[in-house]
Amino acid sequence: MRRALFPGTFDPFTIGHYSIVRRALTFIDEVVVAIGINENKQSYFPVAKRLEMIENLYANEPRVRVVAYDSLTVDFAKEIDVQLIIRGIRTVKDFEYEETIADINRRLSGIETILLFTEPELSCISSTIVRELLTYNKDISQFLPEGMKL
Repeated sequence: MRRALFPGTFDPFTIGHYSIVRRALTFIDEVVVAIGINENKQSYFPVAKRLEMIENLYANEPRVRVVAYDSLTVDFAKEIDVQLIIRGIRTVKDFEYEETIADINRRLSGIETILLFTEPELSCISSTIVRELLTYNKDISQFLPEGMKL
């Protein structure tokens, strides 16, 4: 079974992140969506709420597992025995950064990283933007996957 890790300290609940997981499931047997716990990074939602939202989003998809982790991505990837790490790309600028991270991950763990672009129409949507809109009590429903409840 091919298992991939989709890690992040972000809130991976936007439609762009959802589309990356859906795309990965076309060639991967299982995707582990992992929420990084970083005590120094502020998040709009506490970890338990993020986990709940994402678990609810994938409740009908048995090939997606949602977890929290507090170690280096490569250490966690080895711990859960994944064959691939998935990183999401929104822009070409992201690609350069993520390519560097992929190379570091490969050297540290031997695990390959797949860089997946989100669809062009979703490339402007990031968790950072969505969190900022939430801060100002703006409607963010258009940026969330269908069925996502906050």
